[in-house]
Amino acid sequence: MGPFTRPVDSPVIEPRPASVFQDPILNKPVHWEALHTFNPAAVVRNGEVVVLYRAEDDSGAMEIGGHTSRLGMAESDDGIHFTRLPEPVFYPANDSQKSREWPGGVEDPRIVESPDGGYVLMYTQWNQMTYTIGVATSPDLVHWTKHGPALGDSGPYANLMYKSGGVVTKLDHGRLVAARIGGKFWMYWGEIQIRVASSPDLIHWTPAESSPGKPVVVLQARPGHFDSGFPEVGPPPMLTSKGVLLMYNGKNAGFPGKPDASADPLLGAGAYAAGQALFDPEDLTRLKERLDHPSLRPEKPFERTGQYAAGTTFAEGLVLFKGKWFLYYGTADTFVGVATAPAISR
Repeated sequence: MGPFTRPVDSPVIEPRPASVFQDPILNKPVHWEALHTFNPAAVVRNGEVVVLYRAEDDSGAMEIGGHTSRLGMAESDDGIHFTRLPEPVFYPANDSQKSREWPGGVEDPRIVESPDGGYVLMYTQWNQMTYTIGVATSPDLVHWTKHGPALGDSGPYANLMYKSGGVVTKLDHGRLVAARIGGKFWMYWGEIQIRVASSPDLIHWTPAESSPGKPVVVLQARPGHFDSGFPEVGPPPMLTSKGVLLMYNGKNAGFPGKPDASADPLLGAGAYAAGQALFDPEDLTRLKERLDHPSLRPEKPFERTGQYAAGTTFAEGLVLFKGKWFLYYGTADTFVGVATAPAISR
């Protein structure tokens, strides 16, 4: 998919310090999107692009992961200029998931439309001690039901720390809808090592295993490449005529000021760039092809200015809209950017 170009040289969603929300746990108003707005999910609904984005308030320690995150909602009729709701649509509350989501919050959403027309959200539950992929469903993107950890809260994966889940989709009348392959839904998940799981209902997931309690690893780091640090799942993957296309985020090895010999020399140390891999739909654990170079990398000032100064183009939302692919990504853990590509059949 590509090549990707930026239709604008600026973020499409930025922090709004004036936004206020009455937090149900603190029982007081909070400036819920004061510091950072980034890492977006996206779908097309009623002829508009709808983005759910991670918003961090001004609470806690002034460091990555030290604030409370909630999910805001924004809508656009051109994919670039957005109208935002004044309050978050998804957030920690006094519910069954509070112990997993407070005080760190709900982070890094990926969203798919289900075959019945509803929506399924995969997100990170972060209580500032441990994290898991949480699952939630909604009929309208505003009212949500939380279902708990994707891999269950008992059994061999109950204590596993894992994040970043993308459900495999297919194009259906121009929209990306969760796809059944072999009678099941499938999800690529994880960072450091990417794995795959299946589900009968989009809520309860079972990893593909090499042995009991040992998930099969389908993608991992490559020395000398943009993903030399590690790969992490990006937007929901897509079933195509050539295979299952997974767009993922690769972290380059090293840290700013501390280069690593295994890093991609063409990318800054520690930077995140978006790459692509292709898997066999007859065996979703089998990698067919993987691009050697990223499809999107930090280049613009706003992609390298923020709380993650090494730079990010962290892709999480992908839609087909007005004859183009729109890819929504987080920049420097601070803003939302967008890039577009031709919608060429492959």
